Amino acid sequence: MSHVAMIAAARRWLPVALALALAACSGKDETPAPAAQGAAAPAAAAPAAPAVAAKVQSMGTEQLRESASQALRENRMYAPAGDNAIEYYLALRDKTPDDASVKSALTDLLPYTLIAAEQHLGREDFTEAQRLVALIEKVDASAPALPRLKEGLTKGVQVAAKRTEDETEKVKKDAEDRTKQLAEQQRLTEQRAKEAEAAKQIAAQQDLARRDSERQEAERQAAARRDAEQKQQQAAAQQANAARQAATAAAPSLRPVSTPAPRYPAEALRSGTSGEVLVEITVGTDGSVTNARVLRATPSRVFDREALNAVKRWRFEPVTAPVTTRRTLAFAPGG
Repeated sequence: MSHVAMIAAARRWLPVALALALAACSGKDETPAPAAQGAAAPAAAAPAAPAVAAKVQSMGTEQLRESASQALRENRMYAPAGDNAIEYYLALRDKTPDDASVKSALTDLLPYTLIAAEQHLGREDFTEAQRLVALIEKVDASAPALPRLKEGLTKGVQVAAKRTEDETEKVKKDAEDRTKQLAEQQRLTEQRAKEAEAAKQIAAQQDLARRDSERQEAERQAAARRDAEQKQQQAAAQQANAARQAATAAAPSLRPVSTPAPRYPAEALRSGTSGEVLVEITVGTDGSVTNARVLRATPSRVFDREALNAVKRWRFEPVTAPVTTRRTLAFAPGG
């Protein structure tokens, strides 16, 4: 098919394709694509590339015609960059400025490029929108839609940049707030740790003071018990002494007739043990010992039996009334 025939065929189906593209633009393409938002502003800020790719400009006339026809057949009217019909026709126009068919083809392709530019602006794909606007401007610098597209592109880039700036500021503020929260949590944790340590030390000091107080109280009570026991012992000794004195004063004097010494226990003698036994005896009117008991023995239960056996054999001169008295019997080896 010749180039002229291709242009004629393109004119027949371009209106249908244009209607479909317009319907798509008014429908699902009105919603910006989320994936394009993040990278839109930085890409649009980059220096604009030439409207027609350098490799396209370097192609010969026939190659450009064949490539343009192939692009039209495959519906590559304005994309991808560097391999689309409008770029091939723009390069052809530069090489053959008097070719009316090329100018006509560009006129027919312009609406599609306009629609595509609108769609990419709506998606906030500013890099592609900028490329398409450059193509439109190269096709017809006086196109009525061109000022609106350029203004939309500028505002879109600004809005996207502002949104990116706001999001960056929000992320920064959130990070600062998080840092402050972490610092406050760290401060509270350290404060609680210090308070816990202080409470632990106070509890330890209180426990130490309590134990010291209990120890002092126990020592005081033990000292009080010792004092009471000493006083009791002293009182008992005083009472016993007074009783002995009273008994001695009241009782008639005893005159011993026979007081045989006690027998020294063999076991104590062998071991060289010495001691003494305090006994209380009652002497009847006939002078015999009617009762005897051990009051104190040192050591205990070593000389008790022999001491009692000895005093029970004692004899005194008769008295007018029974007399109770105390005697101490000493035991000493070799004594």
